[in-house]
Amino acid sequence: MPDMMADSRPHAVIIGSGFGGLAGAVRLGARGYRVTVLEKLDAPGGRAYTYRKDGFTFDAGPTIITAPYLLEELWALCGRKLSDDIDLRSIDPFYKIRFDDGSVFSATADHAAMRAEVARIEPGDVAGFDRFMKYSEQIYKVGFADLADVPFHKFGTLLRSVPELIRLQGYRTVFGKVAEFFKNPKLRIAFSFHPLLIGGNPLTTTAYYCLVGHLERLHRVHYAIGGTGALVRGLVKLNEQFGGTLRCNAEVAQITVSNGRATGVRLANGETIAADVVVSNADVGWTYTKLLSEQKRRVWTDAKLSRQRFSMSLFVWYFGTNRRFEDVYHHTMVLGPRYEELLRDIFGRKKLAQDFSLYLHRPTASDPSLAPPGCDTFYVLAPVPNLKSGVDWAAQSEPYRARIQKRLEDTVLPGLGSSIVTSHVLTPQDFRDRLLSLNGAAFSLEPQLFQSAWFRPHNLSEEVQGLYLVGAGTHPGAGVPGVISSARILDDVVPHGSTVRR
Repeated sequence: MPDMMADSRPHAVIIGSGFGGLAGAVRLGARGYRVTVLEKLDAPGGRAYTYRKDGFTFDAGPTIITAPYLLEELWALCGRKLSDDIDLRSIDPFYKIRFDDGSVFSATADHAAMRAEVARIEPGDVAGFDRFMKYSEQIYKVGFADLADVPFHKFGTLLRSVPELIRLQGYRTVFGKVAEFFKNPKLRIAFSFHPLLIGGNPLTTTAYYCLVGHLERLHRVHYAIGGTGALVRGLVKLNEQFGGTLRCNAEVAQITVSNGRATGVRLANGETIAADVVVSNADVGWTYTKLLSEQKRRVWTDAKLSRQRFSMSLFVWYFGTNRRFEDVYHHTMVLGPRYEELLRDIFGRKKLAQDFSLYLHRPTASDPSLAPPGCDTFYVLAPVPNLKSGVDWAAQSEPYRARIQKRLEDTVLPGLGSSIVTSHVLTPQDFRDRLLSLNGAAFSLEPQLFQSAWFRPHNLSEEVQGLYLVGAGTHPGAGVPGVISSARILDDVVPHGSTVRR
């Protein structure tokens, strides 16, 4: 590692060590910057933090890896291959969806197998499935392949994308568009739930997110042996290869500004760190309302941010068992009796419902190393309203967890209660207090049409020169491919290190 006292490279400070921040660190390191990543928590990862308890390893957040070529690019910048450091394995089926009546739909990369799954549920929807996949491919080419890494800070970029938006009906909602192709209620759910994985309501999220069907088939669904945390650790090492550093337990309290330009940061302990450029991987709402609270803002004022629609939050229960549940797949959706009305409770009425739909993750189906021998590691996730609901999670956390446990016992994990040996929960309160997310939103701004692309906070800050944004709240949005793509945009908006005058 270069001697930092003698390092003459321009200095980039990155706030937060989520996937966006770490990917940004690698890219800036490759472009001639000395990079310091500052992390509030005691270990890197942000929402991709790793919990270890009683011999069990839990990925706190992302568990599904798609578009691995985005990771391959980062390793290639360091002259390495992803496979040199990461054992990334394709999983097929991608996931299984258990409906409330006990029937199961398996999502797979094989088109013929998917047609057979559709036919098993509704023979009349097979032709609609074929048309949907063609539409998904068209949306993918425009909405992801062409635009995901294009900066949208210029209005002209938006105008140039409007014809395609209209042609592909991106102004429609995911659920509304899916309903054109499928008549069966179960299939409408199976092909429209994906926005929930990035904080969106299928009933209001732009139809551009129908691209996920083709994204999954083209790039497959993957799992990193050792958990998502293995990817985090790999990215930290790539940053170090360029002489970058990571400081944990280093919470940023303020971005310092002089004459309209970011000059560095001030930590919660009072320490100041000078920088030539500042990149915030913190929640965008937190970045503007808290980290720039001493600056007058013209665009992202407190008043404007208060009017934005923030994503739902999550209740996540991590638990380990003293036995293995071999019948449970790696990724399973355990759906409840309601779909549209439950979504309206979560996003619209902001009501904590008595029923829920769950995502159950059993990584030990593929990677037994995450639990002691003969044991299983799980997490189960329930979308819930963000903190604008007024729910008292200190009082509701345990009753809600107990209801989830009973639902799992009644469906896919019989005998669960007597098998649990370790347990931990994450509530919307933790998203606000631990992860510093405005309103306890799990995915920052909700990905609606008029909160996407140019309408989203820009990667090139509108408020302060020398400040750049990556992560879920900026373009292109949440999800691992989205936040890594946001770091890709830094190549277009941040000057090369060799051009920065010290």
